[in-house]
Amino acid sequence: MKHLVEFSLEKGGSILVEIDEPETGGTVRAGREDKIEKARETFEDALNKVLPATKTVVEKLRGMASKPDEIEVTFGVNLSMTAGAFIASASAAANFGVTVRWTGSNKEIVS
Repeated sequence: MKHLVEFSLEKGGSILVEIDEPETGGTVRAGREDKIEKARETFEDALNKVLPATKTVVEKLRGMASKPDEIEVTFGVNLSMTAGAFIASASAAANFGVTVRWTGSNKEIVS
């Protein structure tokens, strides 16, 4: 079920996010679609839950013997009323997309 959630911003203001949470069965609150719900945490707090995972991926790649010149990490973030932010499940096999580039004179292929 899709509905709007308002996330406050730490420096003032807020953003509206459309959230698609699966129906769990049972009772549904009347008029939920017409109401903008307020998130329990700030947008920044929600994102802070997924940033450590991103930082770990980048730190590990920077620690390679042949340091890449560029690292690109992509992943989906889902927002939830109760869980805040979490890494979206793109498939059962992978949650991250990682691109590593060597552009300098020390190019090496890492297998």
